[in-house]
Amino acid sequence: MKLLQLPTIALEQRIKEEMEINPALEEGVDNDEETNSDLEDENYEDAPVDDDNQREDFSISDYMDDDEGASYKLKANNTSPDEERKEIPFSVGVSFQDNLESQLGMKALDDREYQIALNLIGNLDDDGYLRRDLSSIVDDIAFSQNITTTEAELNELLKIIQDFDPAGVGARDLQECLLIQLRRIEVQTMIVELATEVVEKQMDEFSKKHYDKISKKLDIEDDLLKEVIQEILKLNPRPGNSMADGQKSFQQVIADFIMINEDGQLLLTLNSRNSPDLKVSKEYSKMLEEYSKSKDKSSKEASVFVKQKLEGAKWFIDAIQQRSYTLLFTMNAIMEYQKDYFLTGDETMLKPMILKDIAERVNLDISTISRVANSKYVQTPFGTFLLKSFFSESLSTDSGEEVSTREVKKILEDCIAAENKKKPLTDDKLTKILKEKGYNIARRTIAKYREQLEIPVARLRKEL
Repeated sequence: MKLLQLPTIALEQRIKEEMEINPALEEGVDNDEETNSDLEDENYEDAPVDDDNQREDFSISDYMDDDEGASYKLKANNTSPDEERKEIPFSVGVSFQDNLESQLGMKALDDREYQIALNLIGNLDDDGYLRRDLSSIVDDIAFSQNITTTEAELNELLKIIQDFDPAGVGARDLQECLLIQLRRIEVQTMIVELATEVVEKQMDEFSKKHYDKISKKLDIEDDLLKEVIQEILKLNPRPGNSMADGQKSFQQVIADFIMINEDGQLLLTLNSRNSPDLKVSKEYSKMLEEYSKSKDKSSKEASVFVKQKLEGAKWFIDAIQQRSYTLLFTMNAIMEYQKDYFLTGDETMLKPMILKDIAERVNLDISTISRVANSKYVQTPFGTFLLKSFFSESLSTDSGEEVSTREVKKILEDCIAAENKKKPLTDDKLTKILKEKGYNIARRTIAKYREQLEIPVARLRKEL
């Protein structure tokens, strides 16, 4: 079950880890059908038996005298076999904080000022904002660095940081962030000056898109106001993230399944990287045969170790094969269930489908289907998608036909995309449009679907 939930890249890493801890497992094609015959034929009556009937990896050095510093003693394995492992990804490169610190090093500051400014940089969040009160930072610096400072001094040092790149870092709120960027524009045109006035004096109206109030206060026409708004929208509300985006190591999505349409027939295959060829080491099989012939105690102890490694390798290979079978079996059921969609790519052809529907088809537990759906991608002629995106609840139309909630969301998206941006559709109007199409859905449900699609309310979609 743990192997089943791993996506392709994680599976490759898991196989490498298993090969590192089990020398009896090798990558390659096994052409010898009798590789594992010794495990089935040999009888080890004198071998120690684990009372709990559980396999435990151990080294021959467990029984030897020269076991000081053995690697198995340097690590504690106190996690449950069913516990989900969550590896923490990391990226390399110059971070946002490092970039600011390098710019700080070029300023003419004494050691004391440098340490205070460094503390300010450390308090910036990922967006590049200073969210904390200066009074709290004054106390922190006094406590952690034994440096006495004041809010006035912090303000002066913060102004230095606000001159750094990217423009807008060190701001305490969005308004200050935008003003910093506007004031750093070299050519201060009339548009820039009006944009500065809007941000400085009418930020509330701007955020609520009350453009009529802004044009009235500025006494300008809508065409000019549109240019002013566009100038503001060109600014970066998250200067810290702008640099982080350039430094991030994005995880590449590798499809677990590949689906092709061959003359109206859907063909499904597992990504070949999913299950590399593995085999049991012939050298270890020979070692087991040699140790089993000897009668002395050390050879019997060594044979226990080798036998366990061979059994572990065989078990792991079987588990990988079982994983591949389960994945293909499950994905094939999904493909058949949503055949109309996979043939056309039309989202309105998606049928309502829940985990239970597929679980009943393949006769597997719902939790197994969930493990497959939540972490696996399929490459189709229309793009690469996460399997769980094909699952949705059902709704009944006025005619009694059951349709997927995803179909309704698609219609919502199309309606909003085609709306007049000067008068965007409210949730009430969207509800009426869907009712006219035969979908009897409450306004609160429309609002929920719109939020799930990350589409703002009508007022915030308004454009000049």
